Amino acid sequence: MKILQVNKYHYPRGGADKYFLDLTDNLRQAGHEVAVFAMTHPKNLPSPWSAYFVSNISFNQSTFSDKLKTVGRVLYSLEAKRKFKRLLNDFQPEVIHLHNIYHQLSPSILDVVRSKNIPVVMHLHDYKLVCPNHALFIKNNYCDKCRPNKYYHCLSGRCVKNSLAGSLLAATEMYLHHSLLKIYKKNIKLFIAPSQFMKKTIISFGWSPENIRVIYNPYSSDLNTPMAQNSKNDNYLLYFGRLSPEKGISTLIKALAGQPYQTLIVGEGPERDALEKLAQTVAAPVSFLGFKEATELAPLISGARAVIIPSIWAENMPLNLLEALSLGKTVIASNIGGLAEIIRDGENGWLFTAGDEQALLFKIKKLDAYQKDYFYDAAQASVKNFRPSDNLKAVLDAYQVVLKKNSSS
Repeated sequence: MKILQVNKYHYPRGGADKYFLDLTDNLRQAGHEVAVFAMTHPKNLPSPWSAYFVSNISFNQSTFSDKLKTVGRVLYSLEAKRKFKRLLNDFQPEVIHLHNIYHQLSPSILDVVRSKNIPVVMHLHDYKLVCPNHALFIKNNYCDKCRPNKYYHCLSGRCVKNSLAGSLLAATEMYLHHSLLKIYKKNIKLFIAPSQFMKKTIISFGWSPENIRVIYNPYSSDLNTPMAQNSKNDNYLLYFGRLSPEKGISTLIKALAGQPYQTLIVGEGPERDALEKLAQTVAAPVSFLGFKEATELAPLISGARAVIIPSIWAENMPLNLLEALSLGKTVIASNIGGLAEIIRDGENGWLFTAGDEQALLFKIKKLDAYQKDYFYDAAQASVKNFRPSDNLKAVLDAYQVVLKKNSSS
Protein backbone atom coordinates (compact mmCIF):
# COMPACT_ATOMS: atom_id res chain seq x y z
CA MET A 1 0.00 0.00 0.00
CA LYS A 2 1.21 3.54 -0.73
CA ILE A 3 0.72 5.65 2.39
CA LEU A 4 1.48 9.31 3.04
CA GLN A 5 2.23 10.23 6.67
CA VAL A 6 1.89 13.94 7.55
CA ASN A 7 3.21 15.68 10.67
CA LYS A 8 4.60 19.15 11.24
CA TYR A 9 7.85 17.91 12.82
CA HIS A 10 10.16 15.25 11.41
CA TYR A 11 12.12 14.70 14.60
CA PRO A 12 11.06 13.34 18.02
CA ARG A 13 10.10 16.67 19.60
CA GLY A 14 7.29 15.11 21.66
CA GLY A 15 5.17 12.00 22.02
CA ALA A 16 3.05 12.67 18.93
CA ASP A 17 6.12 13.16 16.76
CA LYS A 18 7.74 9.99 18.10
CA TYR A 19 4.57 8.05 17.34
CA PHE A 20 4.51 9.44 13.77
CA LEU A 21 8.14 8.46 13.20
CA ASP A 22 7.76 4.99 14.74
CA LEU A 23 4.59 4.26 12.76
CA THR A 24 6.31 5.35 9.55
CA ASP A 25 9.19 2.95 10.25
CA ASN A 26 6.85 0.10 11.20
CA LEU A 27 4.80 0.53 8.03
CA ARG A 28 7.95 0.42 5.91
CA GLN A 29 9.21 -2.68 7.71
CA ALA A 30 5.85 -4.31 7.00
CA GLY A 31 6.45 -3.80 3.28
CA HIS A 32 4.43 -0.65 2.59
CA GLU A 33 5.68 2.29 0.56
CA VAL A 34 5.58 5.38 2.77
CA ALA A 35 6.21 9.04 2.00
CA VAL A 36 6.23 11.85 4.58
CA PHE A 37 5.30 15.54 4.54
CA ALA A 38 6.52 17.93 7.23
CA MET A 39 8.20 21.27 7.92
CA THR A 40 11.92 21.84 7.45
CA HIS A 41 13.79 22.11 10.73
CA PRO A 42 17.46 21.92 11.82
CA LYS A 43 16.68 18.89 14.01
CA ASN A 44 14.85 16.93 11.30
CA LEU A 45 15.83 13.34 10.65
CA PRO A 46 17.01 12.64 7.09
CA SER A 47 14.22 11.95 4.59
CA PRO A 48 14.16 11.34 0.83
CA TRP A 49 11.00 13.46 0.81
CA SER A 50 12.50 16.59 2.40
CA ALA A 51 12.46 18.51 -0.92
CA TYR A 52 8.67 18.70 -0.53
CA PHE A 53 8.75 20.02 3.07
CA VAL A 54 7.43 23.52 3.79
CA SER A 55 9.80 26.23 4.99
CA ASN A 56 10.57 26.55 8.67
CA ILE A 57 8.59 29.09 10.64
CA SER A 58 8.92 30.26 14.23
CA PHE A 59 6.16 31.73 16.37
CA ASN A 60 8.60 34.03 18.14
CA GLN A 61 9.05 36.43 15.24
CA SER A 62 9.90 40.05 15.94
CA THR A 63 9.39 41.93 12.67
CA PHE A 64 5.96 42.92 11.40
CA SER A 65 6.42 41.16 8.04
CA ASP A 66 7.45 37.91 9.75
CA LYS A 67 4.42 38.11 12.02
CA LEU A 68 2.19 38.46 8.96
CA LYS A 69 3.79 35.34 7.47
CA THR A 70 3.07 33.50 10.70
CA VAL A 71 -0.59 34.53 10.60
CA GLY A 72 -0.86 33.38 6.99
CA ARG A 73 0.72 30.02 7.79
CA VAL A 74 -1.68 29.38 10.68
CA LEU A 75 -4.85 30.35 8.85
CA TYR A 76 -4.24 28.99 5.36
CA SER A 77 -0.81 28.15 3.99
CA LEU A 78 -0.54 28.53 0.23
CA GLU A 79 3.03 27.22 0.35
CA ALA A 80 1.95 24.04 2.12
CA LYS A 81 -0.92 23.60 -0.30
CA ARG A 82 1.35 24.01 -3.33
CA LYS A 83 4.07 21.64 -2.10
CA PHE A 84 1.57 19.09 -0.85
CA LYS A 85 -0.10 19.02 -4.27
CA ARG A 86 3.27 18.39 -5.91
CA LEU A 87 3.95 15.51 -3.51
CA LEU A 88 0.53 13.96 -4.17
CA ASN A 89 1.09 14.15 -7.91
CA ASP A 90 4.52 12.54 -7.66
CA PHE A 91 3.81 9.89 -5.00
CA GLN A 92 0.09 9.17 -5.64
CA PRO A 93 -0.77 7.71 -2.22
CA GLU A 94 -3.73 5.44 -1.63
CA VAL A 95 -4.25 6.70 1.94
CA ILE A 96 -3.18 9.85 3.79
CA HIS A 97 -2.62 9.76 7.56
CA LEU A 98 -2.48 13.14 9.29
CA HIS A 99 -0.97 13.68 12.72
CA ASN A 100 -0.31 17.20 14.05
CA ILE A 101 -0.69 19.64 11.15
CA TYR A 102 -1.93 22.72 13.01
CA HIS A 103 -0.12 26.03 12.61
CA GLN A 104 3.11 24.95 10.90
CA LEU A 105 1.32 23.20 8.00
CA SER A 106 -2.33 24.31 8.31
CA PRO A 107 -5.35 22.38 6.96
CA SER A 108 -4.99 24.09 3.57
CA ILE A 109 -3.51 20.78 2.41
CA LEU A 110 -6.95 19.19 2.79
CA ASP A 111 -8.34 21.23 -0.08
CA VAL A 112 -5.84 19.49 -2.34
CA VAL A 113 -6.95 16.08 -1.08
CA ARG A 114 -10.60 16.75 -1.90
CA SER A 115 -9.83 17.24 -5.57
CA LYS A 116 -7.77 14.01 -5.64
CA ASN A 117 -10.41 11.91 -3.84
CA ILE A 118 -7.85 10.26 -1.54
CA PRO A 119 -9.19 9.02 1.83
CA VAL A 120 -7.76 10.78 4.88
CA VAL A 121 -7.30 9.47 8.42
CA MET A 122 -6.44 11.90 11.21
CA HIS A 123 -4.82 11.01 14.53
CA LEU A 124 -6.07 13.01 17.53
CA HIS A 125 -2.89 13.42 19.54
CA ASP A 126 -4.35 16.41 21.41
CA TYR A 127 -7.61 18.38 21.69
CA LYS A 128 -6.91 20.94 18.97
CA LEU A 129 -9.88 19.70 16.92
CA VAL A 130 -12.18 21.26 19.54
CA CYS A 131 -9.98 23.56 21.64
CA PRO A 132 -8.12 26.65 20.39
CA ASN A 133 -5.16 26.09 22.73
CA HIS A 134 -5.21 22.30 22.08
CA ALA A 135 -5.21 21.30 25.76
CA LEU A 136 -8.67 21.95 27.29
CA PHE A 137 -6.56 23.49 30.04
CA ILE A 138 -6.06 27.07 31.23
CA LYS A 139 -4.61 28.59 34.39
CA ASN A 140 -4.09 25.17 35.95
CA ASN A 141 -7.70 24.08 35.38
CA TYR A 142 -9.68 21.95 32.94
CA CYS A 143 -11.66 24.15 30.56
CA ASP A 144 -14.33 23.32 27.97
CA LYS A 145 -15.98 26.74 27.66
CA CYS A 146 -15.66 26.64 23.88
CA ARG A 147 -18.14 23.77 23.72
CA PRO A 148 -19.66 23.87 21.13
CA ASN A 149 -18.02 26.31 18.69
CA LYS A 150 -17.86 29.20 21.18
CA TYR A 151 -14.27 30.01 20.39
CA TYR A 152 -14.55 33.62 21.56
CA HIS A 153 -13.92 32.30 25.08
CA CYS A 154 -10.32 31.76 24.00
CA LEU A 155 -9.98 35.49 23.43
CA SER A 156 -11.70 36.57 26.64
CA GLY A 157 -9.61 34.14 28.69
CA ARG A 158 -6.35 34.76 26.81
CA CYS A 159 -5.99 31.00 26.55
CA VAL A 160 -2.90 30.98 24.32
CA LYS A 161 0.18 31.88 26.38
CA ASN A 162 -1.88 34.58 28.12
CA SER A 163 -1.50 36.61 24.92
CA LEU A 164 -4.35 38.69 23.48
CA ALA A 165 -2.87 38.57 19.97
CA GLY A 166 -2.13 34.84 20.14
CA SER A 167 -5.58 34.07 21.51
CA LEU A 168 -7.24 36.19 18.82
CA LEU A 169 -5.33 34.30 16.13
CA ALA A 170 -6.27 30.92 17.64
CA ALA A 171 -9.96 31.84 17.90
CA THR A 172 -9.96 33.19 14.33
CA GLU A 173 -8.30 29.99 13.13
CA MET A 174 -10.99 27.85 14.75
CA TYR A 175 -13.89 29.90 13.36
CA LEU A 176 -12.33 29.85 9.88
CA HIS A 177 -11.55 26.14 9.75
CA HIS A 178 -14.58 24.77 11.58
CA SER A 179 -17.47 27.23 11.30
CA LEU A 180 -16.80 28.79 7.90
CA LEU A 181 -14.80 26.35 5.76
CA LYS A 182 -15.68 23.18 7.72
CA ILE A 183 -12.47 21.90 6.26
CA TYR A 184 -12.03 18.97 8.66
CA LYS A 185 -15.60 17.69 8.52
CA LYS A 186 -15.59 17.78 4.74
CA ASN A 187 -12.29 16.00 4.23
CA ILE A 188 -11.51 13.59 7.09
CA LYS A 189 -12.97 10.11 6.63
CA LEU A 190 -11.92 8.75 10.02
CA PHE A 191 -10.45 10.12 13.25
CA ILE A 192 -8.23 7.90 15.41
CA ALA A 193 -8.52 8.57 19.14
CA PRO A 194 -5.79 7.07 21.36
CA SER A 195 -8.18 6.78 24.31
CA GLN A 196 -11.86 6.36 25.06
CA PHE A 197 -11.64 9.64 26.94
CA MET A 198 -10.55 11.43 23.78
CA LYS A 199 -13.38 9.85 21.79
CA LYS A 200 -16.00 10.81 24.40
CA THR A 201 -14.62 14.35 24.58
CA ILE A 202 -14.72 14.88 20.82
CA ILE A 203 -18.25 13.48 20.62
CA SER A 204 -19.36 15.82 23.41
CA PHE A 205 -18.29 18.73 21.19
CA GLY A 206 -20.66 17.59 18.44
CA TRP A 207 -18.57 15.23 16.29
CA SER A 208 -20.11 12.02 14.98
CA PRO A 209 -19.13 8.86 16.91
CA GLU A 210 -19.32 6.87 13.67
CA ASN A 211 -16.21 8.63 12.37
CA ILE A 212 -14.05 8.11 15.47
CA ARG A 213 -12.18 4.87 16.16
CA VAL A 214 -10.18 4.21 19.35
CA ILE A 215 -6.69 2.80 18.74
CA TYR A 216 -4.47 2.87 21.82
CA ASN A 217 -0.92 4.11 21.51
CA PRO A 218 1.78 1.43 21.73
CA TYR A 219 4.58 1.42 24.24
CA SER A 220 8.04 1.91 22.81
CA SER A 221 9.97 -1.27 22.11
CA ASP A 222 13.17 0.80 22.49
CA LEU A 223 12.83 0.49 26.27
CA ASN A 224 12.49 -3.29 26.42
CA THR A 225 16.20 -3.99 26.41
CA PRO A 226 18.25 -6.60 28.32
CA MET A 227 19.77 -3.71 30.28
CA ALA A 228 16.32 -2.59 31.42
CA GLN A 229 15.15 -6.07 32.32
CA ASN A 230 18.28 -6.86 34.33
CA SER A 231 18.56 -3.56 36.18
CA LYS A 232 18.24 -3.77 39.95
CA ASN A 233 15.51 -2.13 41.97
CA ASP A 234 16.53 0.99 43.85
CA ASN A 235 14.55 2.91 46.41
CA TYR A 236 13.75 6.01 44.36
CA LEU A 237 10.67 7.46 42.69
CA LEU A 238 10.76 8.58 39.07
CA TYR A 239 9.06 11.13 36.86
CA PHE A 240 10.04 11.22 33.20
CA GLY A 241 8.55 13.48 30.55
CA ARG A 242 8.20 17.11 29.61
CA LEU A 243 8.69 19.72 32.32
CA SER A 244 5.69 21.98 31.72
CA PRO A 245 2.87 23.32 33.93
CA GLU A 246 0.16 20.89 32.84
CA LYS A 247 2.29 17.90 33.88
CA GLY A 248 1.71 18.72 37.56
CA ILE A 249 5.32 18.24 38.63
CA SER A 250 4.94 21.02 41.21
CA THR A 251 2.28 18.85 42.90
CA LEU A 252 4.83 16.05 43.19
CA ILE A 253 7.53 18.34 44.57
CA LYS A 254 5.20 19.85 47.16
CA ALA A 255 4.07 16.38 48.20
CA LEU A 256 7.70 15.42 48.80
CA ALA A 257 8.52 18.45 50.97
CA GLY A 258 10.48 17.24 53.99
CA GLN A 259 9.89 13.58 53.07
CA PRO A 260 12.51 10.80 52.79
CA TYR A 261 11.50 9.62 49.32
CA GLN A 262 14.39 10.28 46.94
CA THR A 263 12.97 11.24 43.53
CA LEU A 264 14.52 11.57 40.09
CA ILE A 265 13.04 13.86 37.46
CA VAL A 266 14.08 13.13 33.88
CA GLY A 267 13.26 15.51 31.04
CA GLU A 268 13.47 19.09 29.90
CA GLY A 269 10.95 21.88 29.42
CA PRO A 270 10.09 25.49 30.19
CA GLU A 271 9.40 24.82 33.88
CA ARG A 272 12.76 23.33 34.82
CA ASP A 273 14.27 26.39 36.49
CA ALA A 274 11.09 27.15 38.43
CA LEU A 275 10.76 23.52 39.54
CA GLU A 276 14.37 23.36 40.72
CA LYS A 277 13.82 26.50 42.80
CA LEU A 278 10.60 25.07 44.24
CA ALA A 279 12.37 21.86 45.25
CA GLN A 280 15.03 23.89 47.08
CA THR A 281 12.45 26.11 48.75
CA VAL A 282 10.36 23.26 50.18
CA ALA A 283 13.33 20.96 50.85
CA ALA A 284 12.11 18.17 48.60
CA PRO A 285 14.61 15.33 47.92
CA VAL A 286 14.49 15.76 44.14
CA SER A 287 17.28 15.43 41.57
CA PHE A 288 16.88 16.80 38.03
CA LEU A 289 18.71 14.65 35.46
CA GLY A 290 17.73 16.42 32.24
CA PHE A 291 16.97 14.63 28.98
CA LYS A 292 17.94 10.96 28.64
CA GLU A 293 18.07 8.79 25.54
CA ALA A 294 16.15 5.51 25.56
CA THR A 295 19.26 3.48 26.41
CA GLU A 296 19.80 5.60 29.53
CA LEU A 297 16.12 5.94 30.41
CA ALA A 298 15.19 2.25 30.33
CA PRO A 299 17.29 1.18 33.34
CA LEU A 300 16.15 4.25 35.27
CA ILE A 301 12.52 3.24 34.77
CA SER A 302 13.12 -0.41 35.49
CA GLY A 303 15.03 0.35 38.66
CA ALA A 304 12.50 2.78 40.11
CA ARG A 305 10.34 1.93 43.12
CA ALA A 306 7.45 3.63 41.31
CA VAL A 307 6.80 5.98 38.40
CA ILE A 308 4.78 9.09 39.23
CA ILE A 309 2.52 10.74 36.62
CA PRO A 310 1.03 13.78 38.44
CA SER A 311 -0.65 15.50 35.48
CA ILE A 312 -3.25 18.19 36.14
CA TRP A 313 -4.57 18.29 32.57
CA ALA A 314 -6.67 15.62 30.85
CA GLU A 315 -3.89 13.42 29.49
CA ASN A 316 -4.82 11.57 26.32
CA MET A 317 -2.72 8.39 26.35
CA PRO A 318 0.82 9.39 27.34
CA LEU A 319 3.74 7.22 26.32
CA ASN A 320 5.37 7.45 29.76
CA LEU A 321 2.37 5.60 31.24
CA LEU A 322 2.54 2.77 28.71
CA GLU A 323 6.32 2.51 28.84
CA ALA A 324 6.37 2.27 32.65
CA LEU A 325 3.67 -0.41 32.65
CA SER A 326 5.42 -2.39 29.92
CA LEU A 327 8.42 -2.67 32.26
CA GLY A 328 6.19 -3.84 35.11
CA LYS A 329 6.50 -0.69 37.15
CA THR A 330 4.11 0.50 39.82
CA VAL A 331 2.51 3.70 38.49
CA ILE A 332 0.97 6.35 40.71
CA ALA A 333 -1.08 8.60 38.44
CA SER A 334 -3.67 11.37 38.52
CA ASN A 335 -7.25 10.14 38.09
CA ILE A 336 -7.79 12.23 34.98
CA GLY A 337 -8.19 11.72 31.23
CA GLY A 338 -6.78 8.56 29.69
CA LEU A 339 -4.68 7.78 32.77
CA ALA A 340 -7.72 6.57 34.70
CA GLU A 341 -8.65 4.43 31.71
CA ILE A 342 -5.59 2.22 32.12
CA ILE A 343 -4.73 2.41 35.82
CA ARG A 344 -7.20 0.62 38.09
CA ASP A 345 -6.62 1.82 41.62
CA GLY A 346 -5.18 -0.94 43.78
CA GLU A 347 -5.16 -3.50 40.95
CA ASN A 348 -2.33 -2.49 38.61
CA GLY A 349 -1.24 0.79 40.20
CA TRP A 350 -2.68 3.68 42.17
CA LEU A 351 -4.68 6.77 41.32
CA PHE A 352 -4.95 10.02 43.25
CA THR A 353 -6.95 13.23 42.85
CA ALA A 354 -5.20 15.46 40.31
CA GLY A 355 -3.46 18.42 41.93
CA ASP A 356 -3.89 17.11 45.49
CA GLU A 357 -0.41 16.83 46.99
CA GLN A 358 -1.63 15.20 50.19
CA ALA A 359 -3.53 12.54 48.24
CA LEU A 360 -0.38 11.88 46.22
CA LEU A 361 1.76 11.63 49.37
CA PHE A 362 -0.74 9.15 50.83
CA LYS A 363 -0.28 6.88 47.80
CA ILE A 364 3.51 7.24 47.92
CA LYS A 365 3.53 6.22 51.58
CA LYS A 366 1.51 3.11 50.67
CA LEU A 367 4.62 1.85 48.87
CA ASP A 368 6.19 1.16 52.27
CA ALA A 369 3.55 -1.49 53.01
CA TYR A 370 4.06 -3.41 49.76
CA GLN A 371 6.95 -5.44 48.46
CA LYS A 372 8.86 -4.06 45.50
CA ASP A 373 7.28 -4.79 42.12
CA TYR A 374 4.03 -5.81 43.81
CA PHE A 375 2.08 -4.82 40.66
CA TYR A 376 4.66 -6.22 38.21
CA ASP A 377 2.48 -8.89 36.56
CA ALA A 378 -0.70 -6.78 36.61
CA ALA A 379 1.14 -3.79 35.16
CA GLN A 380 2.53 -5.74 32.23
CA ALA A 381 -0.80 -7.49 31.66
CA SER A 382 -2.59 -4.14 31.37
CA VAL A 383 -0.57 -3.27 28.24
CA LYS A 384 -0.22 -6.75 26.78
CA ASN A 385 -2.18 -5.66 23.68
CA PHE A 386 -0.37 -2.34 23.34
CA ARG A 387 2.64 -3.64 21.45
CA PRO A 388 3.80 -1.77 18.32
CA SER A 389 2.64 -4.75 16.24
CA ASP A 390 -0.87 -4.50 17.74
CA ASN A 391 -1.01 -0.79 16.95
CA LEU A 392 0.21 -1.36 13.39
CA LYS A 393 -2.48 -3.96 12.73
CA ALA A 394 -5.20 -1.66 14.11
CA VAL A 395 -4.01 1.27 11.99
CA LEU A 396 -3.91 -0.86 8.83
CA ASP A 397 -7.46 -2.03 9.60
CA ALA A 398 -8.48 1.64 9.84
CA TYR A 399 -6.94 2.28 6.43
CA GLN A 400 -9.02 -0.53 4.95
CA VAL A 401 -12.15 0.99 6.49
CA VAL A 402 -11.59 4.36 4.83
CA LEU A 403 -10.63 2.77 1.53
CA LYS A 404 -13.95 0.88 1.51
CA LYS A 405 -15.83 4.04 2.49
CA ASN A 406 -14.14 5.92 -0.31
CA SER A 407 -14.86 3.32 -2.96
CA SER A 408 -18.53 3.14 -2.03
CA SER A 409 -19.13 6.91 -1.86
